[in-house]
Amino acid sequence: MSTLSSLSNQELCTLKDRLLNKYHDFQAQGLNLNMSRGKPSAEQLDLSIPILTCIDSRETCLAEDGTDCRNYGSLDGLPEMKRLFAEIMEVQPANIVIGGNSSLTMMYDTIARAMQFGILGNTPWGKLEKVKFLCPVPGYDRHFSITEAFGIEMIPVQMLDDGPDMAVVRKYVENDPTVKGIWCVPKYSNPEGKTYSDTVVDAFASLKPAAADFRIFWDNAYCLHHLNEKHDELKNILEACTAQGHADMVFIFASTSKITFPGAGVAAMAASESNIADIKKRIFFQTIGPDKLNQLRHVRFFKNRAGMETHLVKHAAIIGPKFALVDEILTAELAGLGIAKWTKPNGGYFISFDAMEGCATRIVELCKEAGLCTTPAGSTFPYHHDPCDCNIRIAPTMPPLDELRSAIPLFTLCVKLASVEKLLAHAGA
Repeated sequence: MSTLSSLSNQELCTLKDRLLNKYHDFQAQGLNLNMSRGKPSAEQLDLSIPILTCIDSRETCLAEDGTDCRNYGSLDGLPEMKRLFAEIMEVQPANIVIGGNSSLTMMYDTIARAMQFGILGNTPWGKLEKVKFLCPVPGYDRHFSITEAFGIEMIPVQMLDDGPDMAVVRKYVENDPTVKGIWCVPKYSNPEGKTYSDTVVDAFASLKPAAADFRIFWDNAYCLHHLNEKHDELKNILEACTAQGHADMVFIFASTSKITFPGAGVAAMAASESNIADIKKRIFFQTIGPDKLNQLRHVRFFKNRAGMETHLVKHAAIIGPKFALVDEILTAELAGLGIAKWTKPNGGYFISFDAMEGCATRIVELCKEAGLCTTPAGSTFPYHHDPCDCNIRIAPTMPPLDELRSAIPLFTLCVKLASVEKLLAHAGA
């Protein structure tokens, strides 16, 4: 198949007319398709319905130590919930604090505490003239929204095949004391689905920050979210940091949000014992305890990490075919045209799609006008600014397969149309 760039202007004009006819056919269908966010499908949510009946009497409201989970208390979580998350996050229970339903809330609160009170006795970030965060790109838009909300300057760092460009990370972290943190989704990253290599994890652990309160925000949201039997492995960052004498340098986050119910899951944070003590000192004034009944439901439902892994195999059976279908259609429609590339992850919730430079905004616009809502162009970059205007995050988990069979052909049509428009504009045609 010829690449589009090899076509003459006349051939491109003829192709554009054909594509427009197909596009108008899609518009006439009155479609209302949505693949803008990485939400679990209703079928996935149904898998966790039995969790709602794990507690049905006064006796079943009691934790293993006799705590009545209907009442106040257990500021940092039930012991059995800590053990479960310790298995998942590969740390000790003493390194765990249990939160509410959202790890994103725990990340926000962690930044807020650093701004208001500082970290381990260091100057509160809010009293500093400037605070900067490193942001691997393409990355998670909600991470960027948190730092932007606090007025923290964001510095993009390019993602390579095995993680962030650590030469750039090291340059900033070790020479600029205003750099206080870096966002990381280290396993099945959002949106590319990449997993950091052992070399990258070790490079993080060996950093010698110019700021004593520099922290790695390690959002391990997809640590168990495999799509097939080929599982990526991630080296333990807390162990690596501890081995280098930098145990305090990392905050780790995880949750059950895409395992049970996003609106009613359980979140947790792991860190060194010094960091945990500092955090507990602050949250004492914030809450009298999280939702222990929900913690109890989750522990009873899963029992241990193995139970959670078994549950996630059921998730993979639902969403794995969706990822396969997306890749099949993208390959059939776009391979060999020289206008796109995309990732094929082993886990996570997203496919990262790169169009021709300068085309992403137009593709999203065309999709919207034909009834397909996608993640906005630029969302995977700080300040919503993709300097190449090429990256689009595809979120295939929520739509049923039948909807994806309509959505992805429409998406690829918009990719072709935007690309032809770009080539014709470049040629002055």
